[in-house]
Amino acid sequence: MSRVTIKDIAKILGISPSTVSRALRDHPDISQKTKQAVRELAEKLNYHPNILAQKLRNKRSNLIGVIIPQIVHYFFSSIISGIEDYAYEHGYTVIVAQSNENYERELKNVSVLLNSGVEGVLISRTKETTKFDHFKEFLDNDIPIVFFDRSCPSIDVDKVVVNDEIAAYRATKYLIETGCRRIVHFRGPENLVISNKRLTGYLEALREYKIKIDKRLIIKCDSFEQAQVVTQQLLDEKVKFDGIFAVNDDSAAGALMVLQNRGIKVPEQVSIFGYSNSLISQVTSPNLSTVEQRGYEMGYVAARMLIERIEGKARPKPRLEVVSTKLIIRESTFKLEKIDF
Repeated sequence: MSRVTIKDIAKILGISPSTVSRALRDHPDISQKTKQAVRELAEKLNYHPNILAQKLRNKRSNLIGVIIPQIVHYFFSSIISGIEDYAYEHGYTVIVAQSNENYERELKNVSVLLNSGVEGVLISRTKETTKFDHFKEFLDNDIPIVFFDRSCPSIDVDKVVVNDEIAAYRATKYLIETGCRRIVHFRGPENLVISNKRLTGYLEALREYKIKIDKRLIIKCDSFEQAQVVTQQLLDEKVKFDGIFAVNDDSAAGALMVLQNRGIKVPEQVSIFGYSNSLISQVTSPNLSTVEQRGYEMGYVAARMLIERIEGKARPKPRLEVVSTKLIIRESTFKLEKIDF
């Protein structure tokens, strides 16, 4: 028989798990009637709290949890660096859990951190994640969370992001300003807000320049391997294109490799614009033009927001911090004498 949880009690009584948690801790904001109902049901169901986790939470652990999709990804490793620097400066230790873009693994990450005595958690969800109840478990246990980069629209908490729509618009506009008219967009998963915002920015630039939108040029592709396959298909099917705006640098690099193997010159025949300013953008030949996301700054800001929330220094209303981006122009695109955006 599975152990009875706070969520089970909340469901039966028709109240929130956080209310149950506060009632069991005799919180002054909870009415005596609710406290009594919760206690009676808890006793009836033989509910036993997780004593270890409770003890850890009642004492200051100065631990912060981080759930991140991929540590090997340059952007996310830069974020971790920013998080750890701010945390260290303010007396906190960071526990990093990698989901590896796997939903089931993300669920386990949440469970482990819930029982590790963390005082707050920074989260960037997986590509697979479409249900978010597991993240709400932190809030139900009075553990604040801050989303960074990949947020969850249905959970109203602090978030730190970059303005992906504006960044994508500027990158696409740059390609247009340098002569491209048939621009392929390698887009990310539809369930990610950042993917949709980058697509929106791409479409805005095309509309501004009255360039016809060709749906054949908008392709789900966000990895090096996928880009190799997709670019081969575009060439084999003789689809005309003179530019690529990729959702990340990995897919931009995959396209570059195929084009070079097929004898197509970059940027003379096809210009390529990536996204992230990862290490791969600097080691390809030609180097990739890309969008600088400032991962370190994002991590630093996210950690600051979380620690302010933990220490009661943040205002009650959830905050949104937007980290600025900039275009890094390298050899995979033509240069403009002046950039007016």
